[in-house]
Amino acid sequence: MSEAAQQVGGRVIVVDGKGTLVADSEGPEEVGSSFATPGRPEIGSALAGTPNTQIRDSADLGHDIIATAVPIQQEGEIVGAVRITKNVQQVNDNVRNVTLGLISIGIAGLAAGLLLAFGLAGSLSRPLTRLARTAKELGEGDLSARAGDVRGPREVEELGRSFDEMAQRVERSVQAQREFVANASHQLRTPLTAMKLQIEGAVADATDDEVRERLLAADREVDRLSEIVDRLLVMAREVEEGASARVDVEDAARRAVARWTERAEKRHSSLEVRGDGGSARADPTDLDQIFDNLIDNATSYAPGEVIVETAPSNGRVIVAVRDRGDGIQPEEIARVTERFYRGREAPSGGSGLGLAIARQLAEKWGGTLTVRSTPGQGTRVEVALEPSSMT
Repeated sequence: MSEAAQQVGGRVIVVDGKGTLVADSEGPEEVGSSFATPGRPEIGSALAGTPNTQIRDSADLGHDIIATAVPIQQEGEIVGAVRITKNVQQVNDNVRNVTLGLISIGIAGLAAGLLLAFGLAGSLSRPLTRLARTAKELGEGDLSARAGDVRGPREVEELGRSFDEMAQRVERSVQAQREFVANASHQLRTPLTAMKLQIEGAVADATDDEVRERLLAADREVDRLSEIVDRLLVMAREVEEGASARVDVEDAARRAVARWTERAEKRHSSLEVRGDGGSARADPTDLDQIFDNLIDNATSYAPGEVIVETAPSNGRVIVAVRDRGDGIQPEEIARVTERFYRGREAPSGGSGLGLAIARQLAEKWGGTLTVRSTPGQGTRVEVALEPSSMT
């Protein structure tokens, strides 16, 4: 009986069919006494053939106990019962310990699963992150960017090799285009210079007014073609990363107005500088080119009052050119900064490169170019540049 009591962790007793105690794990002191009493209803229930469990207070022990009794049958007849009693607190402690054990096992399993998941995710995400970083560098203009030896699943490694092959083809294609544009633009300069000299000589020798006007018109077209060639050379020039430069945007605006005043008057336009100025992080030559393109566009396509604005705004330095022309159709605004794009209603003679070059130069210095226009109320082209950190 003592061995059984140790196994169940409680007291074990056996009674006969009349409820008389015949065995007790705590010793023989009470053997022979009646245990089928009203205070032990579980024993009476078991002797009646029904297993029963009771949780009740034990006056002898001074604490709650849980008592379980089951009948003992022999050849279909109930000959006695077995009762096991345990301290309720002990049962609760055991349940709590088991529960905590299961929780600990569950937490450990979850932690192991998370570590395994993070390991697998890292092995997949690292090569993909590397590809994404390389794609960003390529998109920002670094055509030499390559993913290199990407390690991971077979599909990811194949993707890395395919990406590098594509990047190499793109680099060769862009380099070929740059070389073609640069070479073509350079070769065009010599015959254009010779043509201009010939026309200027013919103008000086012309005695017929009509012939003279036609020669002057041809001379203007040669000038316009020379400007297009210069713009092509700007587009073909590779962006060199160097030390940041500082430029006073108001001074640059006034220089641009001084350069363009005479040509603007010929186009029936007036130029005016407004604003508070500021210092921007950009190369002065690049900013001059931005102003030249914006003013050229405004005076060519919207003759009249043209305002050149400069001002700090929201942590940026703004330079803008605003006209009071017919404006741009809403569906065309998103495309006017594309190379060689010209609106359906744009007058003849333009190249479609001015805004594209201005945008490219602004982005070179971390800036943006935005076009805002309302048909019938004019257009405002705004370039936002980083402020200079130099004092």
